[in-house]
Amino acid sequence: MTKQDFYFDLPQELIAQDPLADRSSSRLLVLEKETGEVSHHVFRDIVDYLEPGDCLVLNDTKVIPARLIGAKEETGAKIEVLLLKRGGDNVWETLVKPGRKAKPGTRIQFGDGLLVGEVIDIVDEGNRLIRFEYEGIFEEILDELGQMPLPPYITHQLEDKNRYQTVYAKNVGSAAAPTAGLHFTPELLKQIEDKGVDIARVTLHVGLGTFRPVKVDDILEHHMHSEFYQIDEEAAEKINRAKQRNGRVICVGTTSCRTVESAADENGMLKACSGWTEIFIYPGYQFKVLDCLITNFHLPESTLIMLVSALAGREHVLAAYEEAIKERYRFFSFGDAMFIK
Repeated sequence: MTKQDFYFDLPQELIAQDPLADRSSSRLLVLEKETGEVSHHVFRDIVDYLEPGDCLVLNDTKVIPARLIGAKEETGAKIEVLLLKRGGDNVWETLVKPGRKAKPGTRIQFGDGLLVGEVIDIVDEGNRLIRFEYEGIFEEILDELGQMPLPPYITHQLEDKNRYQTVYAKNVGSAAAPTAGLHFTPELLKQIEDKGVDIARVTLHVGLGTFRPVKVDDILEHHMHSEFYQIDEEAAEKINRAKQRNGRVICVGTTSCRTVESAADENGMLKACSGWTEIFIYPGYQFKVLDCLITNFHLPESTLIMLVSALAGREHVLAAYEEAIKERYRFFSFGDAMFIK
């Protein structure tokens, strides 16, 4: 199976640049995975597709404003730093642009010295380890100085940081939002619970590796970056209960899907756990937990469209995408949604 098998031609103007004023008013394409049949709706209609006894799985990770713009202490040259992974002792693994200006020993000032970083090492793929110095609470400084790390295909400035955050975001640690969850409002979640649907919250801190392009032709040679996940006892219990009573497990987003599939035993049962996952789901994969998926429209040749194709079949997915393009759906992070049932 090659990455070209997952290519489709997307007109540039269909890449959504801004979130809609009302989160739940985005469009919803419903895809029947067995037949490939599609129908068109508004996202808030999702309530009609959920049944009492189902379990809706949300990823409650919270995006950190991980993009920092600073200047080299020596020269004042502009440097952009993206925080990727937190280590101990105020050290972060980061992505630095331009990298050539960030040799070990380089000191970078942010916000007139409110935050200072020193490059202490160069690691995998040219990422830099930076030790930060500051007074006060790091998260508060980051909130003041940092910007949301929007994907490169979004060129507009984000007016409100919270619009790149789900309404249920809680556990800080992601470099990108689990964007399928951006369509939910508190009112919609209440309607879903009132209908008798269990809502389970799991955590997977989304790393930028999720969005790295597949560079090899043979997709089996692609290596996923590891991401930290956590499932507590309450979430495991709700998901297991749905399986045991023949309810459906409906994951919101590929990150929730990868979390439950990583943690499940061979019978599709979960227990409270945490760890790192590098799971790569592509056609041929047998799902152990997930029955249905709520997701956005993904990039051509990405690991995300491969995951969706594993659930609904490549031909069905590409035909549904063709229909979405014809109907002028909005694509990617701030775009419309799809329910695969």
